[in-house]
Amino acid sequence: MTATTSDMPPQGDWTADDLARLPEDGVRREIFDGVLHVTVSPSSVHQALSGFLFYALSASCPEHLFVSQSNDVVLNPRRLYAPDLLVVTFDAAKSKTGKFTASEVVLAAEIVSPSTKSIDRVTKPAFYAQAGIPHYWLIETSDDLAVTTYELNPDDRIYEPTGTFSGDDVIRLDRPWPIEIPLRSVRPRNL
Repeated sequence: MTATTSDMPPQGDWTADDLARLPEDGVRREIFDGVLHVTVSPSSVHQALSGFLFYALSASCPEHLFVSQSNDVVLNPRRLYAPDLLVVTFDAAKSKTGKFTASEVVLAAEIVSPSTKSIDRVTKPAFYAQAGIPHYWLIETSDDLAVTTYELNPDDRIYEPTGTFSGDDVIRLDRPWPIEIPLRSVRPRNL
């Protein structure tokens, strides 16, 4: 389906349904409180890191969960984000076309890009927590590879850090399932 200009909402009134009417053209679009955001193509480091982490998470992912990349997550009708990596329930993954609700997401992970620093570090985690997504990972690549993991405090709807991993560390977590990923195994050669 192709949307025409007359089909488009006025600035600041975009919804997830409006976004669904746009063509599947590979352009990454997100909605921040009704405002459409189009992001630039990720760097080679970003893409490689995302692929390596996808593979590492998939290798140990339990059968009731599913690891994916850059799928839309509808937090509310006027807020839709596409985490770089996400883990959803397997039931949601087998019955959906790539768009999930926040209640179907177990883990959202963002790789910080130069153009999205404050969004990945502040905005997205705040809204992921508000929507009830249990786990969040923030992945930094500016100086070196660093992964900070968070778990939702359900009472306050904020994330609390569960670990920071850098250098030759191994990401070791008990939740959302037992995870053990040596950072050197996911570090792109050009990082």
